[in-house]
Amino acid sequence: MTDSLITAPLKRLTTRAPGLRLSTDPGDMEHYGRDWTRRWTPAPLAVALPSSVEEVQMIMRWANEEGVAVVPSGGRTGLSGGAVAANGELVLSLERMNRVLDFNAVDRTLTVQAGIPLEAVHNAAREHGLAYPVDFGARGSCSIGGNIATNAGGIRVIRYGNTREWIAGLAVVTGKGDLLELNRGLIKNSSGYDLRQLMIGSEGTLGIVVEATLRLTDPPPPTNVMLLALPSFEMLMKVFAAFRERLGLEAFEFFTDRALHHVLAHGAQKPFDEVHPYYVVTEFAVGDEQLEAAAMAAFEHCLEQGLVSDGVISQSDAQAAQLWRLREGITESLARWRPYKNDVSVRISAMPAFLAQTQALLGREYPQFDVVWFGHIGDGNLHINVLKPEGMDDGEFVGHCEQVTKLLAQALERHGGSISAEHGIGLVKKPYLLGTRSEAEVEVMRGIRRVLDPNGVLNPGKLFDP
Repeated sequence: MTDSLITAPLKRLTTRAPGLRLSTDPGDMEHYGRDWTRRWTPAPLAVALPSSVEEVQMIMRWANEEGVAVVPSGGRTGLSGGAVAANGELVLSLERMNRVLDFNAVDRTLTVQAGIPLEAVHNAAREHGLAYPVDFGARGSCSIGGNIATNAGGIRVIRYGNTREWIAGLAVVTGKGDLLELNRGLIKNSSGYDLRQLMIGSEGTLGIVVEATLRLTDPPPPTNVMLLALPSFEMLMKVFAAFRERLGLEAFEFFTDRALHHVLAHGAQKPFDEVHPYYVVTEFAVGDEQLEAAAMAAFEHCLEQGLVSDGVISQSDAQAAQLWRLREGITESLARWRPYKNDVSVRISAMPAFLAQTQALLGREYPQFDVVWFGHIGDGNLHINVLKPEGMDDGEFVGHCEQVTKLLAQALERHGGSISAEHGIGLVKKPYLLGTRSEAEVEVMRGIRRVLDPNGVLNPGKLFDP
């Protein structure tokens, strides 16, 4: 820790927790003080890296006494500014709390510390012949605590649901520094409010998840992957309906020709000789001749109806990985452009009308920008990435994008949708929360927050204002 940057409150923290790793190194503060939005200049007081629940509790009690705000930090792969520390907050990083604590073969649960990466959870479950089915492209860097804080979904929601379906129990340190043990792995528990579910999706504003008991399941059945080329946007939901009717879908992901362009420029392998306007990557259960025949029948039906123009089915695990890279590599391939991102959702039944309206809106309002679409069509979740042109001022770019987001939020409200499907509200989407939640709901949220964090030290300014 840089001596010249040690303030009196930090000295009192190190006295209270002498073993706590604390950093005021400028590089560390920049690294830990931001997430993937890159829209705010990091300016934390310091970075604390506790290694135990007790140290987390000590930090929160110190924060209340000193009046210092605390920003919980996981893998910082968020896209809504939820982990940003730009106003002298203490960043509380859980990355050192990254161990598997217990496996219970009878209950089929895995208890882990919150800082463990999602990919490590996948590997630990696999070692016991089981699976933790929540999955997305950032699996190697995102943390379980962050996944829980945003109720992350990902690419297999269509089969397995969101994170909250797989949380059997939580240990949470509240804004006051109290430790809550929530649900304790029970399947049935009707003894009052389920505070575990309240914490899931709360974006670090009610408490800091320090441990989680995760439900595991059987490994997925043998699957195959198919890449489909679509001639027009209007065909998308019809193709989804045809495949869902005939197959046991594990995933159904769409992306545009612009998304493919950027992924190919980033090193992926070109799937077709021709360029098509829209693509779908779908994964489905196979394992016997009947299921494989059903997959081909679904493709042939779509081809005969003019719903798809071309397609390729994986013949090996390596080819399946290549096809998935076309979808999972999108976010990484766009990073250099610092895109403005919208992450929205509507009911699946409302998706056709919403997609048509949104396509027209973006075509009209963003003619000068490269707009990259992709999404989890099977669960009504659409990602819209607007790329900043070279040389354009950041403020001018964000200002224009936010004007369009207001129109998008209005369209979502008309269709009963949400401005945030899986990235959270954070700082970015806070102005649009009332399009998804009523004034009465938000006031209830404020009341809950005041009970668990009466001094307002935990992730202030995120989700909604006091």
